[in-house]
Amino acid sequence: MATFTYPGVHIEEIPSGQQTITGVATSIAAFVGWANQGPVGEAVMVESWPQYQATFGGMIPGIYLGYAVYQFFQNGGAQAYIVRLVDTDAVTASATIGGLPFTAANQGAWGNNVSVTINNVTSTTFNLQVTITNGSQTQTVESYTNLSIYQANAQYAVTVINNDSNYIRLNATPSGSPSAIKIPTAASAVTLNGGGADSGNDGTQLLTTAAEFKTQLTGATSGYQLLANVPIFNLLCVPGFVDATTVEAMEQFCNTSRAFLIVDSAPTQNVSSTTVSALASSGPSDGTTAITGNYTSNSAFYFPWVTAPDPQAGFRPANFPPSGFVAGLYAATDADRGVWKAPAGIDASLTGALGLQYVMTDTENGSLNQMGINCLRQFPVYGNVIWGARTIAGADAAGSQWKYIPIRRLALFIESSLYSGTQWAVFEPNSDPLWAQVRLSVGSFMQGLFLQGAFAGTAPPQAYFVKCDGENNPDTSVAQGILNITVGFAPLYPAEFVVIQIQQMMNQS
Repeated sequence: MATFTYPGVHIEEIPSGQQTITGVATSIAAFVGWANQGPVGEAVMVESWPQYQATFGGMIPGIYLGYAVYQFFQNGGAQAYIVRLVDTDAVTASATIGGLPFTAANQGAWGNNVSVTINNVTSTTFNLQVTITNGSQTQTVESYTNLSIYQANAQYAVTVINNDSNYIRLNATPSGSPSAIKIPTAASAVTLNGGGADSGNDGTQLLTTAAEFKTQLTGATSGYQLLANVPIFNLLCVPGFVDATTVEAMEQFCNTSRAFLIVDSAPTQNVSSTTVSALASSGPSDGTTAITGNYTSNSAFYFPWVTAPDPQAGFRPANFPPSGFVAGLYAATDADRGVWKAPAGIDASLTGALGLQYVMTDTENGSLNQMGINCLRQFPVYGNVIWGARTIAGADAAGSQWKYIPIRRLALFIESSLYSGTQWAVFEPNSDPLWAQVRLSVGSFMQGLFLQGAFAGTAPPQAYFVKCDGENNPDTSVAQGILNITVGFAPLYPAEFVVIQIQQMMNQS
């Protein structure tokens, strides 16, 4: 309350007591695989196929990462994190240019096409240009002016280049007092692999079946665990990778990250393959062949592979893992209908697909569906579509509450949104006023979802509830600094089986 010193009308603005909770993104994908260029040791966001090409080099025959990212954007995806894997024998191009030691920004033969020009050298500053040669064409991609040799200067060359350049790094060390690097000499377009320095090398191409692929994939500083450093991702894809024990570990990682794993079938599997049944079976893991365990509800398995034109082979048909197509359709469905809509059905048509590696019958589809395997089907009118919406925990024998993909992903969406949207409550006095604020904020968020059709029920009490009061916050919890919020929702189950009953009417006079 303000202190009043004069008679009159005084206006004060007071807080409403409501904290707005905004829904988080639901379809930011993450792709992990081998590429011949791009940052290593971090997850990099790309928002289009041209951006992926510029950063990671496009499609490579036999390597599924680039194709999957292309298919993701082609089918409706908008944002993707890329984790580039490389073998230990990959080499970074480097050269001493103008007396200064330069390297490419990361490993790969691409660095051999990068050139550095140094000019306008004074006793303290110089200019630098970076060019890339592609065939007969040379393009200047970066220019820096008035770079300083002094560490204390805002234009200190090492800091500016290493923080701003997408192509080169300057590995010079300041010395003397004041700290400075060596004054360079002028140099005209010297390539990073020139002057007897190391040439960049892609290293061994890591096929998904290679042992080193698994080593790099599971590394704490090289693989999917780098995604723990990004603000949020929702879908994880390792295109063409089918190692069961590693898939189990990724399922657990997705559970911790409130994300969802899209698992590909193996390229050699068919509907009668015992491997398909083993990979999608639910129950205790034997640690050998079955993708099972406690976190199968955070993953879905898709079969078979998709036949599509290969731009690297004259657009001739080739088979590709389904995860890129599927992740794109997840994103498209989320944007068009919401995360509570199953990413399957006649609207879930695979853009860019020529066909499927295996065309199955209804009976074959039925046997796989009971095991929690999501089939891709080919229909005369609708083309190639996703025809399944179950998690790997969705086998009939498992009886899981997370049988269906949209229900699991809706729960993950609500969890992530409430996690982000209730941070304001930390360290607030844990009593009735706080509980009322929580009920108002969380209730408003859930009501918004109800109005969008996310829940079953015709009225809010039938669709959801939010409980935060003295009953679930007893004195013992309050004394421990714990605030309990219980949120429930009535899920919408997909109409997986549409049954039409027809009977004859008796002829009546």
